[in-house]
Amino acid sequence: MARNVKSDTVVYQIYPRSYMDSDGDGIGDIPGIISRLDYIASLGVNTIWLSPVYASPDDDNGYDISDYKAIQPHFGTMEDFDRLIAEARARGIDIVMDLVINHTSDEHEWFRRALAGEEKYRNYYIIKEGKGGKLPNNWGNFFAECPWTKFGDSENEYYLHLFSKKQPDLNWHNPDVLAEIEDIMHFWLEKGVAGFRCDVINIIYKNSYEDGKKKLILTGSEHYLSTDGCHEILAKLRSACLEPYKAWAVGETVFVDIDQARKLTDVDRGELDMAFSFEHMEVDQVIVKWFRTKLKPKKLMRTISKWQTGLDWNAVYFENHDQPRFISRLVGARGYREEASKMMAGLVMTLRGTPFIFEGQEIGMTNFDYEDMSDVMDIESHNIYNLLSSLHLPKRLRWRMIRLTSRDNARTPMQWTDGEHAGFTEGTPWLKVNGNHKTVNVKTEERKADGVLAFWKRMIALRKTSDALKEGGFEPLYEGGRIYAYRRRCEGESLVAIFNMTAKEAKLPRALKVEGEVIASNYDTHGDALLPFEFELIREEA
Repeated sequence: MARNVKSDTVVYQIYPRSYMDSDGDGIGDIPGIISRLDYIASLGVNTIWLSPVYASPDDDNGYDISDYKAIQPHFGTMEDFDRLIAEARARGIDIVMDLVINHTSDEHEWFRRALAGEEKYRNYYIIKEGKGGKLPNNWGNFFAECPWTKFGDSENEYYLHLFSKKQPDLNWHNPDVLAEIEDIMHFWLEKGVAGFRCDVINIIYKNSYEDGKKKLILTGSEHYLSTDGCHEILAKLRSACLEPYKAWAVGETVFVDIDQARKLTDVDRGELDMAFSFEHMEVDQVIVKWFRTKLKPKKLMRTISKWQTGLDWNAVYFENHDQPRFISRLVGARGYREEASKMMAGLVMTLRGTPFIFEGQEIGMTNFDYEDMSDVMDIESHNIYNLLSSLHLPKRLRWRMIRLTSRDNARTPMQWTDGEHAGFTEGTPWLKVNGNHKTVNVKTEERKADGVLAFWKRMIALRKTSDALKEGGFEPLYEGGRIYAYRRRCEGESLVAIFNMTAKEAKLPRALKVEGEVIASNYDTHGDALLPFEFELIREEA
């Protein structure tokens, strides 16, 4: 079985509610996305990953789905979606949907019918009796809530939700659930989508509901992380849904190590085409993401190389809708936003695998500039803030943790102009716009021949024309305190990428005296030392 994702695929992730509002209600929508397709095409990308646009009560911004075959009204209509597919295709762009199948909304028809007493639909969910007046087990929850909630009016029955209580987990032991999801996937594939990003896909199958070994976080996770049942389901979904359409799938795979990721993505096993790993995104955290330390470039370098050499093909990313802006993590308050943004373009586009760019990353958008919790909308952030409050952590420290780690950092509206609300909406935006839109915006960047946006475009174009970057192997060359270097080589073309991943000048070691032509760089001059966040891509002499 072949890997279905093409080597020249470059993906642009859109978080619909924050991208472009067409009707003034303050929420981005599908017609807004359509209005920006020429801009997206100008980047050189050929695939859009669309975060959920399904019908939803929006407890978790669309990741709580109430109807998998309907469009959320504030995003538009099914006719709008069909037009998006057609308009994108006319520009050579595929659409990849977000597939959320660990859980539904508690307002989904299946759960409502379960509450009404229909046995068929009770078995769609994980409903267990309490034990001795206590909960069914001692498991933890990803959103810092209790994972068990009373099922309807029952005195001693609870349903499992590893996320919000409005997101009941599906029972993947039930073959009817598999049949329902296959039907949903066929529905969207028939409409012409090219594949799916699969949300928390490696936790869908729970192989036991016994108590877990007590841990600081996510007690019980050993009973559902990357189980054999999960592998069987993914193989069935690929065979029944993806292969007939030559569609591809990338999985959000939490807490996986390389061996687990290899099993999920091994071509011969026929499960996922790629996996989003998290280890490189966790190099600046202690135990959980809410406790941040200073980002250590050397640790980041080693982690990147570990996964590049450990997997045959990677999903290459540094930003998405669930992560703080990586540029803010890298540069902090030290400046060098433009230089570091360009360096990250060089990194994303020269690593082996499929590059994923998150909206706004191409102009160097940063974390929000909010001053307190009143501007934060994210349910996870509020749950954590309240938990920390119950633990009597000082307010100043609570806010600092949220400010650095909240998912809303990546969800602030796209900054199109320096005008009111950054040109995102004519109404009141659902989430406050970052104040730096006055200087960081698409309109300003489009006027810069040497700006961040122009550099991303050049790197995307270079990757698409280079066999070494599209398909070449990966060879780590240097992982020093500040400097990172590796070689990409394929059929006679040999490229060496060198990075200074710090805000200080770094002298090139003797081992990196590479002979050849600099074909891409974020600085005009080159010497024996790399300037802050300097990137060079060198074509080696034959």
